[in-house]
Amino acid sequence: MIKYFLTGLFTAGLLYSAAAQTTFPRNGVYDERPGVYAFTNATIIVDPQTTLQNATLLIRDGRVEAVGTNVSLPAGAVVADLKGKRIYPALIDIDSDYGMPVMTRTGGPGGGRGGVPQMESNKKGAYYWNQAIQPENDASMIFKANPTQADELRKLGFGAVLTHQHDGIARGTGALVTLADDRENTLVLKPNVTAHYSFSKGSSGQQYPNSMMGVVALIRQAMYDADWYKKGGSKEQANMSLEAFNRNQALPAIFEANDKLGIIRADKIGDEFGVQYVIRSSGDEYQRIDEVKATGASLIVPLNFPQAYDVEDAWDADNVSIAELKHWEMAPMNAGLLAKAAVPFALTTAGLKNKADFWANLRKAIENGLTEEKALAALTTVPAKLIRVDDQLGTLQKGRLANFIITSGNLFSADNVIYENWMRGKQYIVTNKDAADFRGTWNMTIGTQSNLKLNITGKSIEKPEYQILIDTVKITPKVALSGDLISIQVQLDKKKPGTTRLTGYRTGTTIKGDGETPDGKVITWSAERLGTAPASTSATSTTAGPASTTALATVMYPFVGMGNARKPKAETVMIRNATVWTNEKDGILTGADVFVTGGKISKVGKNLPVPADIKVIDGTGKHLTSGIIDEHSHIALMSINEGAQSSSAEVRMADVINPEDINIYRQLAGGVTASQLLHGSANAIGGQSAIVKLKWGEPAEGMLIKGADGFIKFALGENVKQANYPNPGVLTRFPQSRMGVEQVYMDHFTRAKEYAAGWAAYNKLNTKEKASAIAPRRDIELDALAEILANKRFITCHSYVQSEINMLLKVADSLHFKVNTFTHILEGYKLADKMAKHGAGGSSFADWWAYKVEVHDAIPYNAALMHRQGVTVSINSDDAEMARRLNQEAAKTVEYGGMAEEDAWKMVTLNPAKLLHLDSHMGSVKVGKDADLVLWNASPLAIYARPEITMIDGAIYFSLKDEDPKRDAMQAERGRLIQKMLAAKSGGASTTKPTFKRARMWHCEDIEGVLAEGEEEGK
Repeated sequence: MIKYFLTGLFTAGLLYSAAAQTTFPRNGVYDERPGVYAFTNATIIVDPQTTLQNATLLIRDGRVEAVGTNVSLPAGAVVADLKGKRIYPALIDIDSDYGMPVMTRTGGPGGGRGGVPQMESNKKGAYYWNQAIQPENDASMIFKANPTQADELRKLGFGAVLTHQHDGIARGTGALVTLADDRENTLVLKPNVTAHYSFSKGSSGQQYPNSMMGVVALIRQAMYDADWYKKGGSKEQANMSLEAFNRNQALPAIFEANDKLGIIRADKIGDEFGVQYVIRSSGDEYQRIDEVKATGASLIVPLNFPQAYDVEDAWDADNVSIAELKHWEMAPMNAGLLAKAAVPFALTTAGLKNKADFWANLRKAIENGLTEEKALAALTTVPAKLIRVDDQLGTLQKGRLANFIITSGNLFSADNVIYENWMRGKQYIVTNKDAADFRGTWNMTIGTQSNLKLNITGKSIEKPEYQILIDTVKITPKVALSGDLISIQVQLDKKKPGTTRLTGYRTGTTIKGDGETPDGKVITWSAERLGTAPASTSATSTTAGPASTTALATVMYPFVGMGNARKPKAETVMIRNATVWTNEKDGILTGADVFVTGGKISKVGKNLPVPADIKVIDGTGKHLTSGIIDEHSHIALMSINEGAQSSSAEVRMADVINPEDINIYRQLAGGVTASQLLHGSANAIGGQSAIVKLKWGEPAEGMLIKGADGFIKFALGENVKQANYPNPGVLTRFPQSRMGVEQVYMDHFTRAKEYAAGWAAYNKLNTKEKASAIAPRRDIELDALAEILANKRFITCHSYVQSEINMLLKVADSLHFKVNTFTHILEGYKLADKMAKHGAGGSSFADWWAYKVEVHDAIPYNAALMHRQGVTVSINSDDAEMARRLNQEAAKTVEYGGMAEEDAWKMVTLNPAKLLHLDSHMGSVKVGKDADLVLWNASPLAIYARPEITMIDGAIYFSLKDEDPKRDAMQAERGRLIQKMLAAKSGGASTTKPTFKRARMWHCEDIEGVLAEGEEEGK
């Protein structure tokens, strides 16, 4: 019956009867057959929850006509007896680039051809202004079958894929296609199935965006533009991209995120526009699983587990971070942890360098907590449902397409064999069922020698691997198979040259045959199968790693060195008998107590009663202050500058917060509790600030200070006009001079005034008038500038030179807006009186000068001189390293300028709180304010002062006494994981050599390009 199945059925399958519906004429006669097939006596997995024993699957014309244990077979059906075999729905991959053209960039990374920046779109036609926005792309229009790719996926059990062009930020629509060998007309099951987005600009050589925050802003602006176009903008202009954008809104939307933080970022965009994205993740979401679950998003999860590192060399091992070591161990647990947390997900082959690793990695995921039922659902029903084709694919229910696979047994078993893959009723042979499966462990007797074992292993039953064991001696024989016949040549005794030749025939679990020894003696031999053979070392996956979950594998918050085992929580605490620097009229109190409850300072005084069962911290001989606030910082960010345009007011630093930056922890150790995360100084008008508390372990959203006023970065000087650009001969971006900088402000604020007036006029219309009017186009860049004019957003301006500071003050006065803070302001002492009159504060370095032309006139008395003119002055870092010792920077103002110690201390606490409009609840030790406190071992202005405790909102985020135990625990964990990695290598896992990676310390002028799809960092 099996041989009949392989010949007659295969021939008939090639003549799929749906060909009768083709629009293509045929050169020859038409041979149309009914296409009715019955598969009987099989174990049929109809869907992940439904398994039928000894059942029949009946298909007709490429669809399931019936499935069950009592199916009547129609006349003329081709019948195949599949006793002992299984039928599963064919697998579905919904993140594929199958059949798509190779993406090629139109210019260098982040720029145009020949090193000349490309400022505007080179795409001809009525399309969007930015080449990275291409929603008009239609995968079905550019799809071209690729037999090699199709065969690779068919062998893995996939029958259909959702493919799209992985190019750009808005990528267009995806097409659902089968993996059959046929014309594209019959392969495309459904065009325009999904809309696709990403954080990669792809092939675009256009300069904008050159940062992740620019990418987010571009997506947001495009969506607002599409809405405007739909509501009347199409009457003013034709735009094929915006038309496509609007068409695509009705489709399931898939967003490719770069990592776990990207999932949160993408979902935030979706929330703004009422879109729930399906998000293609990267396999590290277990590290932030609570936040991922809270998005409500379904995921598309890859199985691209990291290789083990070669850590045999101790110096090389030092280049591997604790996060990398732990991710190697925990990546196989990701899918199981997602399932346990009830996060819906599909699985994909995307991200695998070698797709042949798919099944090995999936089995590893199952060993590490993923159930087989969830795994099957993630490859069948879930992807079908996510892209709204569950009425066609994903199960073997009546009426579904006849996409299924025939296997030797359990799909997830290591020794399972996929025999056939059927797509729309068309058969593809993956493995010849005539090839007998000899794999297993066999007790072997050769002549009178019976202490032998034959291990037959390998992924393929057609090309297995062989090993004969004589006691502890391992011998590799030469073997040939032909059906149930086996021929073996082996040298059984290494001391005696010569080959023993054996030939036998398999019947069930027994092999019997004859042979001849090297001396010509005829012998008999036999083998009895005992069971599954041990795994072959030579067949180990290139990504082999930990075999199973252990209780030692735990998540850190955040998932980096010095991360917490659990997130800190607010406590009720009494700090007793400390010297308290209040920053209030009470001044410095000695022997005072501070009571903290509910994240707030509840009481300040002496000899306060201590409630029962609360934590008491002895402050005897120590100094308690409010936390340091850094007015100008660039830590905890993925990128700093969106400098492709002279104004990037539309970008938000909140979109690129990196809560896993180790500088957060280091600065907590220096007493810093809050920072303004600023855009850089690459352009005249930069991006919107993020004001955060340094809550180590919390997600980005949890770090943001709720209710804080909006701020924005402006800049003057060399950086803005690109005087320090490495190749000034190719500059094209305006402005190129200090005069041009002034004109940028005049132009943009004039436009912002007109923009605000246009909205004000529109909002005054009554309902009837609005119905016939076209609303102004929402411009998120001008929104930010209009907020400045309305005194709802406030400026922090990078500044050095007196003349330029004067210029901006005049521009601000003429256009009726205020400059809140001049940061750096190293020539502030020259015009402090004008700053005070304008109402501008100054945030200065204590003693930085002479590092570029603009700062040759800087002096260390600057802060004191501005303070004496009535300017609110703070000392900032602008440097990840300096922020760890801002207390010492404040102390320099005592040395240079004779500041009183309390006034000097306010320059890093209360004054920056005032500049950031946060002094109502931060910056001093006062009842009702946030419990952001630092307990120092000495006066905070002393050179040897060091924080012992740093508290934010009543939770202890840094404790000096916990430092050594925490570090010891981290080293112990490193040691455990390195030993596990060494064991993996000795067990046959391939490894990769560690490479040194230096964490980037951002500065004002740094530019970070957005990588194209597939492009590697540093290339």
